[in-house]
Formats: sequence, C-alpha cells, structure tokens
Amino acid sequence: MAEIVQRRIEERIPELEQLERVGLFTRKEVKCIIKRVTALEYKLHRLILNKEDFTAYVQYEINILELIKKRRAHIHYQFKREEIEHPIIHRINSVFRRATNKWKDDVQLWLSHVAFCKKWATKSQISKVFSSMLAIHPDKPALWILAAKSEMEDRNSSESARHLFLRALRFHPNNQKVYQEYFRMELLHCEKLRKQKMELEKAEMDLVSGDYEFSPEILSAKLAAVVYKDAAEKIKEAKFVISLLYIAAIFDFTQDLQELILQDLQGNYTEDSFTWDFMAKRELDAPGAGEELQTVKGRASDINRREERCCQVYEEGLKTINTEPMWTCYLAFCLERLKRKTNVQELKEKLNKLLFFGFFFHSQVQILLESGDHEGAASMARAATERYSQSLAAWSLCLQMSMQLESVDMSKLFQDALSHVNPKVHRALRYKASAVRALLSAVPAVSMEMKERYLDWSYSTGGYKKARKTFKSLQDNRPLSKAFFTTMIQVEKKQDTPKMNNLRGYYERALQEFGTYDDDLWLQYIQEELGPFGQPENCSKIHWRAIKFLEGESVERFISKYTLLQTGH
Repeated sequence: MAEIVQRRIEERIPELEQLERVGLFTRKEVKCIIKRVTALEYKLHRLILNKEDFTAYVQYEINILELIKKRRAHIHYQFKREEIEHPIIHRINSVFRRATNKWKDDVQLWLSHVAFCKKWATKSQISKVFSSMLAIHPDKPALWILAAKSEMEDRNSSESARHLFLRALRFHPNNQKVYQEYFRMELLHCEKLRKQKMELEKAEMDLVSGDYEFSPEILSAKLAAVVYKDAAEKIKEAKFVISLLYIAAIFDFTQDLQELILQDLQGNYTEDSFTWDFMAKRELDAPGAGEELQTVKGRASDINRREERCCQVYEEGLKTINTEPMWTCYLAFCLERLKRKTNVQELKEKLNKLLFFGFFFHSQVQILLESGDHEGAASMARAATERYSQSLAAWSLCLQMSMQLESVDMSKLFQDALSHVNPKVHRALRYKASAVRALLSAVPAVSMEMKERYLDWSYSTGGYKKARKTFKSLQDNRPLSKAFFTTMIQVEKKQDTPKMNNLRGYYERALQEFGTYDDDLWLQYIQEELGPFGQPENCSKIHWRAIKFLEGESVERFISKYTLLQTGH
C-alpha cells in the first residue's frame, strides 16, 4: 500500500512544481498539500474502504481547484492550465469512478460526479457518467430525464437527448413525466431551429447549402405531434392530455398542435371532470371586445359575461357526468371567483344551490367562519346534517360548530347524531364529540391533556398529514403542554425523510411557550441540529438565544449541560 501511495504522490510533483514556480502557492503551502494528500491517499487504499474518505478526498481536491481559481484571478495569471488544473480534474474523476463502482446504489454520489463535471468544464465526461449510472439505475425515470436534459442543454445534442428519451420509454412506457419532458424537448429543439433559421435569413445567408438544413416537418412541430399521439395512446387521462396542452401553449408556433390536442380532449375525454373544468376556465381567457374594455363598467360587464359562460360550461358538464368530482370542480371555481369579489350575488346563489346538490358543506361553513358569522356557520352545518344524515363528517362538523354556541342543546344534538350515523362509526363520533368538549374546557389540565391525546389519535388514525393538520389547528389554542409539542416532534422524526424545517418550526413554537425556564428544550433543539438532518453551524445561534431568554437558575443549568454536551457526555 505504501508503494502505491508513494507513486501517487510522485505523480503530483510536476503540477506542484508548476504551482510554486508560477507563484500560485508557496513552498510551505505545497508541503502542506503533500502532507494532507498523503494521509488521504492512505485512507483510499485501506482494506476496508469508507465512502466518507472518498468524499473527503474529492472535497479537498475541489477546494484546491477553487483556491487556484481565486489566486489566478488575483494575480491575473491564466496560463499553464493543462499542467496544473487538468491533472487535478482527471484525478477527481478517477476517484469518483472508484467510489461509484464501489457504491453503485448511491444515486447522490453519481449526481455529485455529474455536478462536478458540469462545473469544471469536463462535459465530455458527463455522457459517460450518465451512461454508467443508467446502466445500474434504469428503474428511475428522473435520471433518464436528467441525462436527456444534460445532452440537450450542456452538449447541445438534440439527437442524443431524443435517443435517451426513447430508451427511457422502453423501461417506463406509461410514465407521464418522461412523456412530458420528451414533448417539451422536441418543442424546444423546434424553437431553437426556428430562431437559427430566422437569424440566417436576416443575415441573408444561403439556407439551401449543405451546411444548413431545416426540415419543414421539424420546424412545424410535427415531431412533437408524433410524441403527443404516442403519449395519448399509452396514457388515456384527461389531466395528462391537458398538461401537454399547457406545455404546447408556452410556444408561439404551436397553434395547429394545440388545436389537435384540444379536439382530442373534447372528442375522447368528455367523461372526465378535468376536461370540463379546463374547458370552463378557458372561457375566462377568451378575448373580449376592445372598445368595451376601455371603461371600468365595460370591463366589469365583460368579466360577468365570462363568468356566466364558465358556469354554463360547468352545468353542461353536469348534464354529461353528474359526479362528485364534477360538482367539486364547479364549487371550487365559484369559491375562487367569490374571493375575487366578482359577480358576488349570482355566485352566492350558485353556492347555495351547490350545497343541496353536492357534498360541499365544509367549504360553505369555512366561508361563513371567515366572514365572522359563527351562528350562520353552525346553521349551515346543521343543514348539512339534514341533507346528509348518515355522514360522519357532517355530524362531526355540526358538533364542532355548535359547541361554541351556548344556546344549542349539545346532548340532544349528540343523540341525534348517534341515531343517524352507522353504528360502526359511533365510537369515532363519541371520541370527536368528547374531544371537542374537552379542548374547549375551562380547566387547563383537562384541555392540555386532551390536546395531547387528540394529536396522538389523529396520527394513529389518519397518519402524518392528519396529525400535522391537527397540530396547526391547536398550536394557538392555549393552554398548551410541552408534551403536545414533543409528540409532534416525534411524529415528524418517524417519517422516512423528516423535514428539518418542520422540526425547527415545532421547536420554535414550543420555545415561545416554555423558552424562559425549560433549559432541556433548548438542549434538545441543539441536539437536533447536531443530528443527521440538522445544520451544526446553527448551534451557536441557539446557544446565544438560550442564554438571552432563560431566566434564573435555568441559565446555569443550561450552561452546565451544554458544556457536558460539548465534551461528549
């Protein structure tokens, strides 16, 4: 092993001599480099290899490259690149290849190699790296897309990009993202050729010669149309077809292609609510009369007409497919327009109509709550239980709204709920009713205990998303216990990929309540930043804040515990 390391060091001597000769490094700095890389080389030639040793080696070499770059700029010396930078870049590529051959499954390692090649102008290596990576990871569509984009953007090779997309579709014939990016690539290539042709025409150059060939099929986006047809045959979903239409609409030369997609959408996907939703919203973007738009009254009248046309399309859709998703799209449109304060009275009437023909009482109640009409919200929730008497969601919402009104007989309302809903969900209804009652309790101990249990129950029954939603709804509802926050922190840490920003949010919110006396909470926050998902550089800021906010003896306890933590205890 010593002989190999010694040979590696000797191979560096020419570039190190050049660095010293041209004044980029001093003799002392060169000796330090030799000492450091010797230690790194020994780690790379041990019997038991460690991935961190390879990444440390690469990072050290990149740091040297960065330093050389800065010093070149400082002394204005731009020569001898082949003797200095090129051997270092070649060595880094070699170390990356060894690492990826050893840890083939580490996608991040492959992508780090790609990022290095892009930054340090070794684009000839990018294709080789992607080729090796895709041979091992053909099951990852995102990598195929990344490789194709690299060929198109970094190497300016649309043919290679097209070849990669076609290979990707052999492995993932029904992947929507691959088709979308392939479609986009063909349109980008078409746009690029059209711009080139326009520039050449301006320069009055001969376009007929063999140097410049512009196929009319490519310039008119015929290749993109072929991609679309193939995609539409494989993936028969209105939402997917609409996504391709949005991509085509970005380019100003795709009117024929957009018309083709639109006809296909209207002819083959009328049984899908996404189609009607899209067609209705298109009415809002329809061009209006130029003269009428010159006045405020004319513009308001134009908006009203457009909204009316949208509603007509939605109602036509409901005649074709009278389904809950179709009603949902219609309601969402009305709510969105209502927030814009346009055509308010007509939209309110439509919303009231939708309540009795759909399942949207949650949205109606939310609107009334936002406007401050709590009695109206409770009345609306009660109306929903009359309309959907067997809906657990309707009764739960009604109980929650009515709990805030002293005039409501809660025991009678609860018995009504139990008499209507399915017996299988009685337990859930009882729990929700008791939870709401306890959360609003005037006894702090009861309220805090119930919040903890309700959060825990939300996670066990609805998973992470429901727990997070419950936490957000209760975090400002004092009194709160420390366990309420630590429960949510543990829920976040149980996820496959915990989000550190979420954890920071939970700790910051907890510190608002307990930061003046709970030294352990500050230490836990610091330990979180020292963990695998944190940023250790944040610890000093947290330490400074803890010293500032803690009071009395808690400051001394924190300092003692923090000292022990720093010494590894």
